[in-house]
Formats: sequence, structure tokens, C-alpha cells
Amino acid sequence: MSMNMFLKFLGTAAAVFLTINIVGGITVSGGWVTILLVALVWSAISLTIKPILHILALPITILTFGLFALVVNAFLFWLVGAIVPGFDVYGFVPALLGSIVLSVLTWLIHSVFKPRPNI
Repeated sequence: MSMNMFLKFLGTAAAVFLTINIVGGITVSGGWVTILLVALVWSAISLTIKPILHILALPITILTFGLFALVVNAFLFWLVGAIVPGFDVYGFVPALLGSIVLSVLTWLIHSVFKPRPNI
């Protein structure tokens, strides 16, 4: 695994940690191991299942002016809670807010720590 991928993974884990502390209705029992597992599962789902669901939901996403994409992301965030033991998401609103906060934080962290080309 390259150093860039490892740093992105750590950034995602940091975003998961911050999301848990920002959004109510999301709990973690198991400490950093669970947070790292959540980051791993979220990354895997974001790379595999998420694009497929967004393509399948494209007609309804267009009809709702893109708002249905938030519902898809909330469902996937809830799915991570169902898959990872010790990570619990209690309801739709925490899943929706958690998916939004996690996406924004991950984007911010990855954009700040993006590798710069050597000149």
C-alpha cells in the first residue's frame, strides 16, 4: 500500500472520529479499532456500492434535483452501522447528518493533504 493511500485512510478515520463527536445519535463502542474498521468499510462501500446505487437512482435523483443522493448516502452510512459491530446509527436523521458531515470532512481532509507535485 502506498503512503498516499495510507494517509487517505488515516484522513478518513479522522473524519469518522470527528463525525461521531459532532453528530448525535451515532455511537462507537470499541475505540480506535472500531473507528478504523468503520473507515475501512466506508471506503470500500464508497468505491464499490455507492457509484452503482447513484447510477441506479439517477432518474429519481434528477426528479428531486439531487436531493435523493443524500438519501442514498444516508442509507449507505446506516449500512456501515449495520455491518460494523460496535458502530451504531440510531435513525434516519443521524444517518443523514452523519453521511453529510463525513463526506464534507473527508473531502476537506483529503484536499488539505493532497500530494503536491514537485517543481
